[in-house]
Amino acid sequence: MIHPVKGTRDLIYPETEAWRSLEETAHRVLRLFGFTEIRTPVIERTELFARSIGDETDIVTKEMYTFADRKGRSLTLRPENTAGVIRSYVSQGLASSPVHQRLYYIGPQFRYERPQAGRQRQFHQLGAEVIGEEAPSCDAEVISSVMVLLSELGLGGLGVQINSVGCPDCRPAYVEAIRKSLGPVKENLCGDCRRRLDTNPLRTLDCKVPSCQPLLAAAPAFTDHLCAGCARHHEGLLEALGILRIPADENPRLVRGLDYYTRTVFEITARTGGAQDAILGGGRYDSLVQELGGPALPAFGYAVGLERLLLALERDERPRPAALYLAWLGETVRLEALRMAGELRHRGISVLMEHTPRSLKSSLKRAARMGIRWALIAGEDETKAGAFPLRNLDTSTQESFTLERIAEILTDRERSGPEAAATPEEDAP
Repeated sequence: MIHPVKGTRDLIYPETEAWRSLEETAHRVLRLFGFTEIRTPVIERTELFARSIGDETDIVTKEMYTFADRKGRSLTLRPENTAGVIRSYVSQGLASSPVHQRLYYIGPQFRYERPQAGRQRQFHQLGAEVIGEEAPSCDAEVISSVMVLLSELGLGGLGVQINSVGCPDCRPAYVEAIRKSLGPVKENLCGDCRRRLDTNPLRTLDCKVPSCQPLLAAAPAFTDHLCAGCARHHEGLLEALGILRIPADENPRLVRGLDYYTRTVFEITARTGGAQDAILGGGRYDSLVQELGGPALPAFGYAVGLERLLLALERDERPRPAALYLAWLGETVRLEALRMAGELRHRGISVLMEHTPRSLKSSLKRAARMGIRWALIAGEDETKAGAFPLRNLDTSTQESFTLERIAEILTDRERSGPEAAATPEEDAP
């Protein structure tokens, strides 16, 4: 037996129904905000991530799946998708296309890390990017789109945390302030923080090691070191969020794990299992388009892991089985049953018809095991009469109708949802 690769997993029914529901909701909500979908390759040149994410990030140094192809070129399975979206934006010349300034994606990413609940080595992200907009109101609108999406999915107890990580003009002074603050206690920091203090001090604030937290809490806040332009942008974001009635908490220790962020960074939390957990994050990256060979355009975006999001939803994703089981009796009826199934599907009704001959008892038992509520019974006598018993498997009641009437009844049931009345008699003319 060959098992899945560690850190990957098969998605099968009914779990796939939860994924489909989430994805359909995301498509609908993001279209409301003017986004169009983009699909980029899962494999990219390694230099794309080294240049965009940062040489000293954990993703690049520890987590990427990188290999040489047969011509010796270094390739990487994408560990995140913003870099790929911007690479596509630049290489496809989309800067002149007004319909490609708001892009979203849904797809797999790959990172070599310890598998755990909601975090696999192949994981899936939903993300959105707005390119060419620098106003803080854009930041607020994108955050609003995420809040709408999460609310539509049924996630409650939402909170927004924001911070500014400045720009190339004010960041060097803040980096030096972190070095001065943490330098005297460097030996008390974890190994990663000691290394980061030398290579990328801003990343120390992202440390999750408990022993480092009191030391990092004493570090200076970035909002106290912002240049005038970044300070105005941050104040503008707070004002725009207020207009949209989105309460936000300022978190001066909030940074993101990627080097390309500038100015706004944010996280959205949700109350799950009694605790407030981070569900997704993102921010502004005003230099990335130019760094990857494009024009000097600002950008703002986010990404959310679908596995973690589905865990956070904590809802009972019950399967949505076929609306009708077509139980045919006798070989002479098989092809007529096939025609009937086709006609019902043409009317938009989900029909399950199996092709192995079974007794009526066996057929109804299988339908009930699959969670199907309605069974249409088609035998030779029923076919000649043109009237077919429609059996409610929840109540064991049935009444005969023409195929046309059965189609009308089940169409009404589909529209009414699973809580519709249980007996077909109520639908009789």
